[in-house]
Amino acid sequence: MNEQRLSIPNSPHPRVVVVGCGFGGLEIAKRLRRKQFQVVLIDRHNYHQFQPLFYQVAMSGLEPSSILFPLRKIFQKVPNVHVRVGEVEHIDTTTQTVKTSIGNLTYDYLVIATGANTNFFGNAALQQHVIPMKSVSEALYLRNSILQRFEEALNTDSPEERNRLLDITLVGGGPTGLELAGSLSEMRYYILQRDYPGLAKKHMR
Repeated sequence: MNEQRLSIPNSPHPRVVVVGCGFGGLEIAKRLRRKQFQVVLIDRHNYHQFQPLFYQVAMSGLEPSSILFPLRKIFQKVPNVHVRVGEVEHIDTTTQTVKTSIGNLTYDYLVIATGANTNFFGNAALQQHVIPMKSVSEALYLRNSILQRFEEALNTDSPEERNRLLDITLVGGGPTGLELAGSLSEMRYYILQRDYPGLAKKHMR
């Protein structure tokens, strides 16, 4: 595969390749859009995810479409910014080349803004049993898992099993953890008994 497959036009200006379009990558591209640079954004998705509201998706407060913003729409009137969807496989700093799943691309400047993954601190058991929340898909999985547990709790006659299904532990007391705790508390007080007759707030901790 070669650079032509990415269909990036030649430019007299230095090329800045930005890998990842979270807040960091998006902000860099926005600041360079009126400068004398050619900017190429490479991301696995063709949209920007507004991470502070992942908890709202997880708690059924928002649909994913409310916090996903198409990259091409953001830059549709910016001729020096090019968006490409692909996976970065290797970076050769000697030849200043980014090798991706859709082709190779040379750069003058490279920005890596790929974000972070959940740190399980080497605990395999933890990684197997907990649900992280650093993407819309993970937030949806968390939402579906909680709702599925409500359904299962409704159909059991065992108080111990009901409590096991409804007890939730949050690991991390940063902004996201606190927002989740608040949303779960509201769900416990205002939604659980109304939407799931037979379950009481005392069953959920």
